[in-house]
Amino acid sequence: MRVLFYNSEATWSGTSRIAIQAARGLSTRGHQITFAACAGGQVEWAAQGASLETTPLDATASAVGGAIGLRKVLADKFIEVVVVSSERDQLIVGSALRFAERGAVLRRVPSFTRLHVRRGGRLALKLAASGAVVSTDRELQTMVPRGWKIQPMVAPLGIDSDTYDALQPATRAEIGAVSHGPIIACAYDPAGRYRFGAVLRTLSLLAPRHRPIHLAVFGPGANDDELRLHTAALGVSSLVSFIDDARDPAPVMRAATAGWVVSSGDAAALACLDFMAMRVPVIADRTPLAQHYVAEGITGILLSSEEPSQTASTIAAFLTNEEKRTAMGNAARARLQREFTESSMIDGFERAVNAAGDREKWAVR
Repeated sequence: MRVLFYNSEATWSGTSRIAIQAARGLSTRGHQITFAACAGGQVEWAAQGASLETTPLDATASAVGGAIGLRKVLADKFIEVVVVSSERDQLIVGSALRFAERGAVLRRVPSFTRLHVRRGGRLALKLAASGAVVSTDRELQTMVPRGWKIQPMVAPLGIDSDTYDALQPATRAEIGAVSHGPIIACAYDPAGRYRFGAVLRTLSLLAPRHRPIHLAVFGPGANDDELRLHTAALGVSSLVSFIDDARDPAPVMRAATAGWVVSSGDAAALACLDFMAMRVPVIADRTPLAQHYVAEGITGILLSSEEPSQTASTIAAFLTNEEKRTAMGNAARARLQREFTESSMIDGFERAVNAAGDREKWAVR
């Protein structure tokens, strides 16, 4: 199958990481893959680093301009299926496919994110045969596939745990932590600002009573000055470090005693999987996403209470029980290898791509 992954994101994200992972996996199985990304951006660099054939996108182009520019790529590469991750990209691709009079579009929905079909999305469904790809059966069951000509399908997220075995942890000095005490690596994005506030309040309660705890925050928006002001207001600035977006957070995650996930969507799902691969137990709020990836009391802990003192008590007991944390980390790695493999994810994408490649489904009214 000739497949184009179309990604107009200007910056790196969990969603773009999944697109590249899927594209690389399909390429190794013999599919002809092209990856379209913003010229000179992080996503294009990552795609090239994954040995994918890339084509540049103009980040300043309008939706109409993007569709016109894409027509040539579709024709030159004889593209049959295009994979996108947003409604705007679906509209651009749908327009280009309509001009080309061939092909279908698959829209991957970020993990545990509600699929909203707005005006542009409704128009896109009329322009080209479309299908949706979600990450879990639970999300599939809640979808209303009205207007989607191609049956929605599941491509479960997964990673290759073996690639983490040679990863060296960051030193405490590199993280900015003191010479001893537990390190919590916190996966953040702007959607998790409220949950991050709870993390800081918990830290302020733990700090006076327990051995030094250090919090290392990484992810999109982690360098926001407002976060630093918040830590200063709670008197925990010396216990918190913020990892620059340009720096690979993986060594910091590997050095952590525990991973606290406050991010959302694909970023949160991948953070859970990364921690599991590194044998790091996960802390997260009891959300549907966290419940899917974290086995309560087995691979991590899920927080139900919004009361800081109760959360602090739970975290304190967790951090002081090294034997239990080690068991949780080992159980997390085993669960990842059993239930969240990269091959399963590629299988899901391949099923979706093959279904979308059925030419009988391409005609739209």
